[in-house]
Amino acid sequence: MISLQEQFPAQAPDPDACLFAFRGGSRTLVAEGSALRVPPGPASSLEERLAAVMARMPKGGAIGGALPFDSRADDYLFLAASLGHHLPDGAAAAPRQVPMELHAEPSPADYARAVSDALAIMGREGGSEAALRKVVLARSLAVQSAEPFRISEILASLSEDPAVVAYQVAVPGIDGDPGPRYLVGATPELLVKKTRHRVLSHPLAGSARRCADPVEDAAAAASLAGSAKDKREHAMVVEYILDTLAPDCRSLGCPEGTRLTSTRSMWHLGTRIEGVLKDDTVPSAVLAARLHPTPAVCGLPCRRAEEEIRRLEPVPRGFYAGAVGWSDAHGDGAWYVAIRCAEICGARARLYAGAGIVPGSDPQSEVSETGAKFGALLAALGLSEGAALADGAQV
Repeated sequence: MISLQEQFPAQAPDPDACLFAFRGGSRTLVAEGSALRVPPGPASSLEERLAAVMARMPKGGAIGGALPFDSRADDYLFLAASLGHHLPDGAAAAPRQVPMELHAEPSPADYARAVSDALAIMGREGGSEAALRKVVLARSLAVQSAEPFRISEILASLSEDPAVVAYQVAVPGIDGDPGPRYLVGATPELLVKKTRHRVLSHPLAGSARRCADPVEDAAAAASLAGSAKDKREHAMVVEYILDTLAPDCRSLGCPEGTRLTSTRSMWHLGTRIEGVLKDDTVPSAVLAARLHPTPAVCGLPCRRAEEEIRRLEPVPRGFYAGAVGWSDAHGDGAWYVAIRCAEICGARARLYAGAGIVPGSDPQSEVSETGAKFGALLAALGLSEGAALADGAQV
């Protein structure tokens, strides 16, 4: 275990070297100054570990970083001396066009077979309480570029969509890495936000691809709004979050009901959940750990879905589909579901996208949905959405 006395050097002015940064709408939060690694551990020990760190947090400091998909695995969090509100100069919105090689893992055909396998399991197990009711299956694209990626360019491109929060967080390196590794993405989904005694969550589940033609786009939105399958999938997530937050809240509800929401590339069903905490000192990071993983990224029952994810997905998730965010000295802060993202190290990147599988899902439709979810990040890398269907390609 790394002690709190081990101090990381002051943050470099290079925007690609930032430990954590979040940009959403007109607001930007960036780790600044020197930083301490929070002793790592699983979600079950996070509250105790954070209490020790926050007791010595400097005024204006913040804890930020990433929680892994597997709540039993070690998190990767830092105590930053201060938070800035501007990314360093040098970020460029236009990605560079350089040769890249892509490889899909699994291939689109293998992913469709995994979806069929999951549907067969649901059909065999029936409607018992222990039966698998939903599982979120992900696929990935491995990208090798001729030149190192500039994270500042990717983050700037992603943050052009006002409906998402673009993020960059340091994650543990892998043996043989040529340099630091970062999780970079543009998430539309708020896991939990805490402001003193008020708590907010905005889960998304049920998705459809946006269309360039306005008439087709309106039809896609209307189809999603009327989809019984997507409504059922969404309700599972909302019920889970309400049940999980209820013990911590004096009041809790969904005053606006379920509504359509959108990014530049996707339509989603979303429900704004608002509550009032009994104890306003609980850190937002602890609330995030209690909620994660929701059925939006895992499934139901959770442990049963995790078993199938490990069996059916050939690439470990790591910090994909975990949570990224920050908490200040009051415990206030925001944590987002780590989706629409890539792990980037030097000239290598691995993109991830997933889809919720429930009875009534269609394997080829889920291939198409995950392909659409790759779209924003592929564009930020200088690639087309068609690359999501690649199984080994030069572009």
